Formats: sequence, C-alpha cells, structure tokens
Amino acid sequence: MVNKFFMRSYSDTLDYLYNQLPMFQRIGPAAYKNSLDNTWQLDEMYQSPHRKFPTLHVAGTNGKGSVSHMLAAVLQSAGYRTGLYTSPHLKDFRERIRINGMMIPRFEVIRWLNRFLKLNRKARLEPSFFELTMAMAFDYFAREKVDAAVIEVGLGGRLDSTNIIIPEVSIITNISYDHQMFLGNTLPEIAGEKAGIIKPGIPVVVSQWQPETEDVFRQKALRENAPIWFAGREYHAGYSTIGLDGRQVFNFRKGEEIRFPGLKTDLLGIYQRLNLPAVLKTIELMVAKGWDIPDKAVYAGVADVTRLTGLQGRWQVIGHNPLVVCDTGHNEDGIRQVTEQIRQTPYKKLHVVFGTVSDKNPDKVLALLPQEAVYYFTRAQLPRALDQQLLGEKAASFGLSGKSYPTVKEAFAAAKAAAGRHDLVFVGGSNFVVAEIL
Repeated sequence: MVNKFFMRSYSDTLDYLYNQLPMFQRIGPAAYKNSLDNTWQLDEMYQSPHRKFPTLHVAGTNGKGSVSHMLAAVLQSAGYRTGLYTSPHLKDFRERIRINGMMIPRFEVIRWLNRFLKLNRKARLEPSFFELTMAMAFDYFAREKVDAAVIEVGLGGRLDSTNIIIPEVSIITNISYDHQMFLGNTLPEIAGEKAGIIKPGIPVVVSQWQPETEDVFRQKALRENAPIWFAGREYHAGYSTIGLDGRQVFNFRKGEEIRFPGLKTDLLGIYQRLNLPAVLKTIELMVAKGWDIPDKAVYAGVADVTRLTGLQGRWQVIGHNPLVVCDTGHNEDGIRQVTEQIRQTPYKKLHVVFGTVSDKNPDKVLALLPQEAVYYFTRAQLPRALDQQLLGEKAASFGLSGKSYPTVKEAFAAAKAAAGRHDLVFVGGSNFVVAEIL
C-alpha cells in the first residue's frame, strides 16, 4: 500500500492524482468547484509563483488549445523560454506542463506531489485534480525561470483555477455550447463566464466576432477599462491551400493589405483560419508592448507547431491507404468544423469511429454527422463515457447506421479492416476516444 505522504514512483503519483482527487475529465460535474479559495491558498503555499513570469491567458469554447500552442511556438521561435499549460492531456499527464515543448520530467512530478503532501499536513486543503495540477505548473515555471508562459483556461473563465493571473493579453477564441450546466444555456451567458478572464487595463483579443456575444465582451471590457479587439475583423484569410511540404498555406490580410503572405502551418484543420487571427493580433499587441517577436518568428512558429509544442489531435493524420484521421472536436461547433473538413476531403467511403460522454446530450452533435458513413460506436475507458449500445440507439434516430463495440481498440480495428485503400477512417467524438487511438 502506498504511504499517504510519500509517492515512490511515477505510477503511484498518477494513481493519487487520478483517483484520490476529483478529476472533471473522468468523473464529470462532481469534480467542478465554484470558488477560487483553494487556488489562492495553494498560490500562497508556494509564494505566489504566478507573479514571477509574464503570461498570456487563453479562454474560449473551441480553438483555445490550438491558439495556446501556436502562441507558445511563436514565442519559442523568437527565443523566449516558454512555459505552456494546457488541458486535457491525451497520452501522458505531463503533456499539460511543458517548457519549450518538453514535458515536465517524471521526477519533478513525483518530487512536487511529495512536497505538497508534506506541506498540506497542516493546511489540510482538499484540492481538485485541476487545482493541484495548476499549482504544480506555476511553481515549476517559476523555479525554471521561464521568460513567459501561455496558460489555457480549463473550463469557463471566471471561476477557472487559472484566473488568478494578470496576463500581458487576455485571449478568447470562440463561444459555443458546451458545459451548459456550469456556464449557462445561452451564448451570452457562456460568454459572460469566459469574459471573466478580462482584467483591469489588460488588452483583450477575441478571435471571432459573433453578434450574440459582442456586447457581452464590450461591456465587460468597458467596465475593466480594457482595450478590446475582434481579431477576425482585422486579420482574415478566405481559404487555404496545401503546400508541397504538406502544410496548410494562408495569405492573411489585414484590411486590404496582405500582411502575412504564404503563412504556413502544420496544423491541417481548415478551422485554423478562425484561430490564427487571434494569434496574429496577440503577437502584434505584444510587439507594441516591447516584446521582440519578428515576423520570421511568427512564420517559423506557426509552421512547426506540433514539433515545437507537441500538440496532437487536431485533424491529425495517423495513417494512409486508407486515410486515417483523428480530431478532438467534441461539442456542437467543434463537430460542425470537423464535418466541414470531412466534406472537403476526398474519399470513396467514410468510416467513423465515434464515442462520447454520458453527461452531455449528444443530440445536436449526432444531427450534424454525415448519414452516408458507416459508424463504429464505442466508449472510452472512463466512468463518464456513454454506453456504446445507448449511443448506437440514439444515433439510429438520426439516420446513422453502424455497429457497437465495447472498446475503442475493437471499434478501430473493425473500421480499418472494413476500409478500402481509398476510404477515410475518422476517429472522434471525445478527447478520450482520440487518446486511446494515439
């Protein structure tokens, strides 16, 4: 049995983090906390590490992971030692905490948790998984003396554990329906929670202008005396092409001028055209503040995001003949972008390996999925996963046909076995389905 106050191995440490602490990704709403009290107490326990390095704060429903990784890649390319805190992870817990793309070492995770358990004998805090992970990241970044850190919001904004930082720029990607039980049932209500990251006097970049949410952001920015920009109204690229090196290529205009001609990215999702404006505007504002980020660093960083930061799961090609692609888009807007990408991808027959979680109504997502596909309904190995048989029954009412498989591995094997060399196999519906494939 593991000593309560001493983790001898990395597996012991992960067992404690995953099973002794409330973890939203695994158990859902029961892990959510509507207070920053624990966060502030953890921050005090470690002498306020978040004050020891500049930050960028990224919120939003979809796109915040891509934007966070692209910003980190650009900062790295400009020569800054860059921390990156994101969630969830796909394969390894340490993906959440990186410096210059390198995951936090295992020994650091073990050492940090043991120290916390010792310090907490007196404090007797009961933090969630996310609260503790955030404290670990901030302390690690401070001790490693990063030049800057990109911090992705976990859920919402106003009450998210990351919302103790005072960033250089606050970034909000798009607003769509997700986590309504916590954030509200309308786009303005959800936007109000995301707008909680807007700080007094700190510039705000909203990547997409949406008529339902514009006033929410403008009013919050006005109250905080924070200058605000809607990046998609300044930087825009109507379409992309694929270069000979396999990268996606954009000509980004600012107004009528082509400001970033031939801007390449190794992120192949066409939805990146909606995320890149936030990156470009944020860099513009940082340069105005005195950061040394030349255009060549923007080109280099955006072109090589996956190598520089380790980002996975964004229209990621993992096989050929047949073409096999996975994507972590999982809510209504995310699936809408994915289905648009599928429609623009040539294939003879479409096979979809699909699973979702039980605490979200899947109807709006199922209504968007292509009816001509053959489906392989499945469930990831976590308590929140929706039973594959129930998913298949729900999907049938939307005209989607296929078979159910008890594991992702079996579903994926069946799809690959059935697919011809000119077919497309898509894997998605849940971060956890994608994680099991990767």
